[in-house]
Amino acid sequence: MNKKRKLGLIFFPAFDWAISPTHPEREERLLYTQDQLFEEGLEDIENIKFYNPIVATEKDIKRAHFVIPSVKKVLTNSHLISAGAAIKSLDLVMEKAVDKAFSLTRPPGHHAQTVVYGDRGFCIINNEAVMIEYIRQKYGNLKVAIIDTDCHHGDGTQDIYWNDKNTLFISFHQDGRTLYPGTGFINELGSPNAFGYNINIPLPPNTCDEGYDYILDNLVLPILADFKPDIVINSAGQDNHYSDPLTNMNLSAKGYARLNEKLNPDVAVLEGGYSIEGALPYINLGIIFAMAGLDYSNVVEPDFNISKITQPKDITNYIKEMSDYILDIWKNKEEIKKKTYEKKDVYTFDRNIYYDTSNISEQQTRKFYRCDNCQGIDTIESKNNLRDYIYAITIPIDSCEECLAKGKEFYENAPPNKYTQVFLRNKKEDIYIDK
Repeated sequence: MNKKRKLGLIFFPAFDWAISPTHPEREERLLYTQDQLFEEGLEDIENIKFYNPIVATEKDIKRAHFVIPSVKKVLTNSHLISAGAAIKSLDLVMEKAVDKAFSLTRPPGHHAQTVVYGDRGFCIINNEAVMIEYIRQKYGNLKVAIIDTDCHHGDGTQDIYWNDKNTLFISFHQDGRTLYPGTGFINELGSPNAFGYNINIPLPPNTCDEGYDYILDNLVLPILADFKPDIVINSAGQDNHYSDPLTNMNLSAKGYARLNEKLNPDVAVLEGGYSIEGALPYINLGIIFAMAGLDYSNVVEPDFNISKITQPKDITNYIKEMSDYILDIWKNKEEIKKKTYEKKDVYTFDRNIYYDTSNISEQQTRKFYRCDNCQGIDTIESKNNLRDYIYAITIPIDSCEECLAKGKEFYENAPPNKYTQVFLRNKKEDIYIDK
């Protein structure tokens, strides 16, 4: 093995938290990986260093979310530590203590949206968003690319950065017509203020290593080269493995490692993956070797057979056509935006959201205010079946003085008897309050 890059590993299996003793998202997800890492002697490899996570604060969470009724009542310490591990990972990279970092933790987070009433898709808070918002307050409004390779669409991350063209979100996942959460289609391109910076690549079931390689080489990497991010984050879900019990994809451990090597992220954050014994220990090992610049050619699952990752020709052809189509959208996003949205001062969108684990139904109205000088403020009115009715205002980190004043005015003038809670998320001044 040739040492190439210093890799920081932040490991946290959350021994004290599980949705239920037999639920797929439970502590055993990482215990087999832990055994594999020590069996392979990773703690003795000079350029791989283990770090302890930190505990995310309430303010860290509020930078990314409106949590109802409060952070303390909804989150456990395990969620705060998982988010803190992500913060620690990117902070290590920014401080140049390591070249790259892997937050190998649970619970996952990429289904957690801006508003949080409870658990959606095994997620309550979005670890990557908490991490990014912390780093932006510390180092400035950096350009960030988030590449979500989980088999499920990263609908939470999409929602959080829907109005932020300084954050490029790319999710390639199993087609939402065949898998939870039923979203992530090509026409979901971002708000009018950030149109085209949200990119979904819905892959057909039974996509194999070949399909992932093609999408990465011919679509994702060209877009990244064009966007020129300061930071690249991999939401490293592992449930598109051929043995995963919840999905229908056929990626191998070596395919994961090769994907990570090509993507070359600064930080990877573990998301899903539920083949606890047959896949996760080998996928995680492959990702670690790839990030550290080490040879991963011998990382092979015990049951591997080439037939498991042989891709049908019709899927290959479909992926090639889709790749060309999406790349054309990226290149022509400004022209497409003009045809899609007429110029308005305010854009209003209504939608319904279901919290599948918590059994909460939400009705939401979101408004995006156009501004020629900054990202523009946005507001959310949200009701649920528990009789919560909230109003939430976000002032962006790049806010102009006019939008800063407007956001504060919205908060102060919110009718006191209409809502159960009113929130102001002032990223410009790093202030988060509610009443």
